[in-house]
Amino acid sequence: MRLSRFILQLKTVDWQAARQALRLGVVLLVLLVAVPGLRPDPNSPAFQSLGYARDYLFDFVSWEAQALFDKLTNAIIAPQRFMPPEEQTRFVRDYLALVAEIQRLEQHVFEIYSDPMVEDPEEASYYIRVQRDEMRTEQQRRQAIAEAIVEAQVAEVLVDYGFGPRSGVWPPVAIRFTQLPTVLIISPRDRIERIGGYPLQHGITVEERERIEANVDADLGVSSLVTPIGGLAMWPAMLVETSYLPAAYDVSAHEWAHHYLAFYPMGFNYGTTPELYTLNETVASIVGAEISWAVLDRYYPDLAPPPPDYTPIVEEVKPVEPLSADEPPVFDFRAEMRETRIRVDNLLAEGRIEEAERYMEMRRQQFVANGYQIRKLNQAYFAFHGSYADAPGATGADPIGPALRELRYYSGSLVDFVAEVRDMTTYQQVVAALESHRALAAAEGYGTN
Repeated sequence: MRLSRFILQLKTVDWQAARQALRLGVVLLVLLVAVPGLRPDPNSPAFQSLGYARDYLFDFVSWEAQALFDKLTNAIIAPQRFMPPEEQTRFVRDYLALVAEIQRLEQHVFEIYSDPMVEDPEEASYYIRVQRDEMRTEQQRRQAIAEAIVEAQVAEVLVDYGFGPRSGVWPPVAIRFTQLPTVLIISPRDRIERIGGYPLQHGITVEERERIEANVDADLGVSSLVTPIGGLAMWPAMLVETSYLPAAYDVSAHEWAHHYLAFYPMGFNYGTTPELYTLNETVASIVGAEISWAVLDRYYPDLAPPPPDYTPIVEEVKPVEPLSADEPPVFDFRAEMRETRIRVDNLLAEGRIEEAERYMEMRRQQFVANGYQIRKLNQAYFAFHGSYADAPGATGADPIGPALRELRYYSGSLVDFVAEVRDMTTYQQVVAALESHRALAAAEGYGTN
């Protein structure tokens, strides 16, 4: 009986997809070794810091082996191929709703264990944990199919945007919902610059993060931060287990952009200079925002935001309107963070390191008072968050983000934009291309006003 069922399953095998998945897995594993930005430098402070974080390193080998096995298995059977489009979108919605319910139950268990009034939290949470575990089993059963549907929908839009022929984009879109590692970010104290980043285990406690950071800072004389991430461009891409559908598609397209760029100078040299961190992450963020919008607009129109607008932002000095006595000022996170970053850059440039660090702590407390739970605001925080320069905020006055956004504004399409920037490795190349576009726009009688 089992043999006959296995033979019937073999008739539905998509052997071409299976061979393609296996071949790509080998290619991208080789890239992980070849790309300079992904190789550790034994002489760097970041590598030395592993001595303190060694017990918390993320086991990529085991994760990759399991993920590739699961992807290959699903590519062989591929049950989602027999679902009509409307059933596929419903399947993804139901899957993410299941994840949301699991997360709600996990939060409930956490609250029970945190409540000092509960004498026996294990007993009090028993039935909730049973229900959660049953749902987790069902979620794991559905996961590979949901991932395959998300991959296919993103790939279809990428093809329509011109990133590949009808047979499919290269590299293929591949994602894995998972509990992501945290990452240890290291920056010098006298400037904001990412000089290292190492993935650590998922779920490191706050006190463990503080201990790692304190040891690294004291012994290496640097600024460090252990922080969660939303995605990681392994293959398949690691995506945080989310119940928020727009985020799933945004990060899927963002990480695919990293896979794509890895075959060109911008991505192949990822991490070799601070500029290349920001160039790569900003381009990937632009791709993620635009492709995810298109996917949502096509398959989930009730969740689609307005399309991305790349019109260059011209800052205007507006008169400050007086507030009434009972009207508190509105706290603008991005504006306040941008102001903080600019001030910190100026202080560090003047060699006033301790003053900059006192200022960042003072500002952190202000952010917390306004509802933004930032555990640590330091040079490493800005070195990490400032790499994502598709929107103002932690980037401060860094010109890379605005320049790339304006370059996208002048590009005829997203694929034209990516084709133009993928061979760039410096901000000067972005500026040269932007000046050429501006000159052409002026000659043709249009511009940004």
